[in-house]
Amino acid sequence: MKAAVIVFPGSNCDRDCKVAVERSTGAKVDMVWHAETQLPQGLDLIVLPGGFSYGDYLRCAAMASLAPVMTEVRAAADRGVAVVGICNGFQVLTESKMLPGALLRNEKLKYVCKPVALEVTNAQTRFTAGYAGRREVEMTVGNGEGNYFADEETLDRLEGEGQVVFRYLDNPNGSSRDIAGIVNKRGNVIGLMPHPDRAFEAELGSADGAILFQSALASA
Repeated sequence: MKAAVIVFPGSNCDRDCKVAVERSTGAKVDMVWHAETQLPQGLDLIVLPGGFSYGDYLRCAAMASLAPVMTEVRAAADRGVAVVGICNGFQVLTESKMLPGALLRNEKLKYVCKPVALEVTNAQTRFTAGYAGRREVEMTVGNGEGNYFADEETLDRLEGEGQVVFRYLDNPNGSSRDIAGIVNKRGNVIGLMPHPDRAFEAELGSADGAILFQSALASA
C-alpha cells in the first residue's frame, strides 16, 4: 500500500501524519512538497495535514488551495483515490471546493486544543467502516478556525445523503449541527477537524484515529 502526505509551507502535522499512517497500516508514505506537479504513482491514500499553510494569510487554506500539487490531488480524487484532510487539510478541501461549506473562526474566538468525544454518525463509509458497531470515539482538536458552516440547504443535503460522518458530542467550536467531519458524494474524500494522527496509539490517550487510516487503506 502507498500513501502520500502533502507538505505546505506552514504545515506542522505532516510528520505526525506520516508516522500515524505508517504505524497504523504499514503503508509506505512519501512526503510531497506543495510545489510538485506530479504525485507518486500507485497511491492508495493522500493526506492533507494540519498546520498553518502559508501562515493562514488571506484566510485559512486559501493560498494552499491554489498550490500546484492540488491540481494532481483533485485529479487523483476524481480517479477514486482516498483523500483525508485533517484540520488545516479540511480547510484546504473546502477552499478547493472538493468538499462543501467553510471553516470559520471558533464561536468563542479562542484557540481550542483538547481531546474530544465524537459520534460516528455513518459507519458505512470507506473511512469509518472499521468502527463497525462503535458509536463513540475519541480524538483531539487543535484549531482556531474549526467552526464548520454551510447554508441550511447544504446541511440538509449532507445529513440526508449520509455525508456527515463525525459529530461532536460536546461541540468545542460552534460548528453547525455539531458537525466534525464530512465526506464527498462519492465517498472517497473526507475532511475532519479532529486529529486522527494524534490518536493512533493508546499511549497518546486514544487509538481511535488509527481505525480511520486502516479503513481507508483496507478499502483500496
